[in-house]
Amino acid sequence: MDRRQLLDLYFVDARARLIDIAAFLDRLERAGAAEDFRLGAFRQALKELDTPGADRARRVLLALSDPTHDPVAQSPGKSACGAHNSHHSHKSHPIR
Repeated sequence: MDRRQLLDLYFVDARARLIDIAAFLDRLERAGAAEDFRLGAFRQALKELDTPGADRARRVLLALSDPTHDPVAQSPGKSACGAHNSHHSHKSHPIR
């Protein structure tokens, strides 16, 4: 597909997702929520969207991912939280 076809097919969906993200950030700001590692990772991922290059999806995923490669001895919780918390991380070597 060329650029025009991609825009015709996906623009409205991407626009809706962008508005959802803006609404999410507005709700957080109104709630006066304290800074959280997930929000920090989210903001870093947003910065990646404005950085040139064809690998934005990879960079966004890396901004939200655990950069270590060694397994943890015990999970700190029962569910995923969607972002890496470096303060509760196990000691390991980062992926390079």
